[in-house]
Amino acid sequence: MNDETTMPAATLSRRNLLLLGSSAIFAGTFLRSMPALADDKTLVMTISPEPNAMLSAFNTASPVAVISGKMTEGLLGYDFDIKPQPELATSWEVAPDGLTISFKLRDGVKWHDGKPFTSADVAYSIMEILKQHHPRGRGVFAKVTAVETPDPLTAVFKLSEPAPALMYALAGWESPMLPKHVYEGTDVLKNPANNAPVGTGPFKFVEWQRGSYIVLEKNPDYWDAGKPLLDKLVVRIYSDPAARVAAFEAGELHLGGDGPIPLNEVKRFQENPGFKVETRGIEMNNSLDVLELNLRNEHLAKPQVRQALMHAIDRDMMMKTVWYGLAEQLTGPIPQTLPHFYTADVPSYAFDTAKAEALLDEAGFPKGADGMRFKLRLIWPATGDTYDRAGQFLRQQFRKVGVDLDLQAADVPTFIKQVYAEYNFDISMFPASVTADPSIGSQRFYHSAAIKQGTPFVNASGYKNPEMDEVLSKAAVEPDPAKRADLFKRFQQIAMADLPILPLARPIYVTVANARVENFITGPEGVRSRYATLTIK
Repeated sequence: MNDETTMPAATLSRRNLLLLGSSAIFAGTFLRSMPALADDKTLVMTISPEPNAMLSAFNTASPVAVISGKMTEGLLGYDFDIKPQPELATSWEVAPDGLTISFKLRDGVKWHDGKPFTSADVAYSIMEILKQHHPRGRGVFAKVTAVETPDPLTAVFKLSEPAPALMYALAGWESPMLPKHVYEGTDVLKNPANNAPVGTGPFKFVEWQRGSYIVLEKNPDYWDAGKPLLDKLVVRIYSDPAARVAAFEAGELHLGGDGPIPLNEVKRFQENPGFKVETRGIEMNNSLDVLELNLRNEHLAKPQVRQALMHAIDRDMMMKTVWYGLAEQLTGPIPQTLPHFYTADVPSYAFDTAKAEALLDEAGFPKGADGMRFKLRLIWPATGDTYDRAGQFLRQQFRKVGVDLDLQAADVPTFIKQVYAEYNFDISMFPASVTADPSIGSQRFYHSAAIKQGTPFVNASGYKNPEMDEVLSKAAVEPDPAKRADLFKRFQQIAMADLPILPLARPIYVTVANARVENFITGPEGVRSRYATLTIK
């Protein structure tokens, strides 16, 4: 690194010095295997865990969205009030009946391979990729029957019914536009461009050394003249959260989002003038930490068992010991950060071990001689120490009522395979994104039509309730805001009565940046944004 990336005014602990020593060995290999880094035109950030793909068109995992959002763009951007802003579309008009949405596209936009971006790309992206393969897109674009292209710079969405959530799902990290000429006539799920994206964004894909780093470079033909402000964006992968702390303090690492440091380090970083710690930039994501229960399991199939597990969790204590207070306790599947949809008028489950034990007895699972009733396996993606703490906490809590837990932290590909491809789990713990609208983020976990084996981050529990399906289907097309809010209130009530998912907390993810980094949170997309204006002083 150059002189500009000096260590902020901080005192490294002995532990972090040792970590930094081992990190330096890795860094030496890392730097020798890469082109020389520029000075203040190169920014080093981290994503945790390492993304298992490069495009969010096929995978909605948060790390994938972060990296995809630098290379791909959507029709719209959003401000902090979640109001649509121009991106690849410069203007739009929604018909009074909600059945037609016309977009005027930006002229002069080129794909990274030099071909022009046109309405044909929009039509192909919506109808052939997002509507068919995006985990959330199958619901969001379900009512889109066609995308008409009267000229190269006009795309007209035709809908069978109104879809009010659609206008909140057109960001680049959520619904990226992809080039028709690259994908047409291929197996889109196996197209090489999925791991070497061709987008319209400010950064172009250069290299991905799995387990080590990702390199993106400036798009010299970017439509927004003079941007991006950086020449290169390097993403370094650290499997150990403590190693990220050491790298930040050594000045090797400039930026990280979605909670890049352990929660017990946040206050120290907030008090250090060498860093900026930001809690904004999660408004479009609204990630919730939840427990999804596999209702194919003979024990979890019984509602009394699901209710008992909810009663067995001391969530007040969990907020303190697992999230160090940096979380909002949930009352249901919609957080208070979506006040126009949220309701507290739902079935509640106070911490009550006696009630939990009575429900388990009622379900027909008495305690054995060892004090245990049955055993369940809890699996989570190994993304840091928070879920490790949560797993240990839940094991202690559930054992008090006679339910034993086997704990399994799995790498992300293994987690996805076991939970979504094989249904080989009892309980999965993961971050479920509600996004800006429940029809986009929540419906896929509760609607029976979202069950699709092999697709990640959809209904893996096998939960089916005709009333829930009806409520969610109506809410997805209801144009009246008040009626739609009422439908989502009913959704929350059914969800908390049936409990296929046990909602725990909305973690308050922080973004950490070196004090010299500017424009790293410019809107509700946070670290998922394009970063066209990201810079180092």
